[in-house]
Amino acid sequence: MTIKFTKQHEWAKIEGDTATIGITDYAQHQLGDVVFVDLPKMGAVVKQFGAAAVVESVKAASDVYTPLSGAVVAINDNLPANPGQINQSPMGTAWFFKVKLSNPAEADALLSEADYQAYIKGL
Repeated sequence: MTIKFTKQHEWAKIEGDTATIGITDYAQHQLGDVVFVDLPKMGAVVKQFGAAAVVESVKAASDVYTPLSGAVVAINDNLPANPGQINQSPMGTAWFFKVKLSNPAEADALLSEADYQAYIKGL
């Protein structure tokens, strides 16, 4: 298992040819209380760094970009009814969706956890 990050504050936990996608703790802090989430449809094909979901907080609505390309093979059915989970467990139970990777080499363009931590310290 490998976890990679984007500068747009998404994470991807890569296990074999599948990646679980969500937003980082930093992102949920910036958003504030999350009140709505719109997830991609099962089977949707998403492209690296393309908008794949929407998250709305009391402050703003933001697109969630997929760190990796592939077909959506799972969505977190609990999230739409309980969007506040994103504030409590952004890198745990509040994952957004899973993709079957179409190009695993795309992960090379993402940040390691150490690089991501260094990046957010500079913000």
